Amino acid sequence: MTLRTIALAFTGLVFVAQSWAQQPIDQVRVKAEQGDAKAEYELARAYELGDRIKQDWTEAIRWLRSSAEHGYAEAQAELGERYLHDYMGVGTHNYALVVEWLSKAANQGLAHAQADLGAIYARGEAVQQDYAESARWYRRAADQGDAVAQFLLGAAYEEGQGVLQDFSEAASWYRKSAEQGEVGAQYSLGRMLSLGQGVPKDYVQAHMWMNLAASRSNGETQKKYAASRDLVASQMTQEEIAEAQRLARGWKVVK
Repeated sequence: MTLRTIALAFTGLVFVAQSWAQQPIDQVRVKAEQGDAKAEYELARAYELGDRIKQDWTEAIRWLRSSAEHGYAEAQAELGERYLHDYMGVGTHNYALVVEWLSKAANQGLAHAQADLGAIYARGEAVQQDYAESARWYRRAADQGDAVAQFLLGAAYEEGQGVLQDFSEAASWYRKSAEQGEVGAQYSLGRMLSLGQGVPKDYVQAHMWMNLAASRSNGETQKKYAASRDLVASQMTQEEIAEAQRLARGWKVVK
């Protein structure tokens, strides 16, 4: 997986904060019209989803932009994502505005915006490609517990992109991410365990992580993960395989 390629794919954030979702939409609108940035954001979400109001993407973007301009970090990040994917008609792949709005949100400490901004620097979109800056933003998000950023920071250490190559650091960040359920990190940690890169070689643990990654993937990715797991299994005893499978069945996400 290339750095942040998957993570930047727009996932369509579909939640509405519970406390606001329980409020009559007229009350949310009153607060939004008074300039309350969070209310503006929630009104934008309501228009986008058709939640308690008729769906209207034009109104959704208008309120989302107003919330972003009033400094609400989630709105700033989402507006940046809209410009990245030309979603809801904001403008075709406007990378300059992507960077502008993601930077505003990232500088407020919003972890997923920091991770997305790191990916922009890794790919050199609307900015000069800068792996060191990319890794810096990944670390800021990773230090907040963002699983995707932890995965990508691990990849940066494994590949030596923006940081000194360090397999031990790579495995450490992969583990943090894998324990939160990030599938790519689970596979990458399993691969490093199977090779003894940055960690002691451990086929049982390698099989467990690769098995988890394969079971939670699909398509060609699932085939790749399963093939790697089976290659590790070919070097294990039946007792070791059974133990790895037992561990996989008992695994739970750590938050």
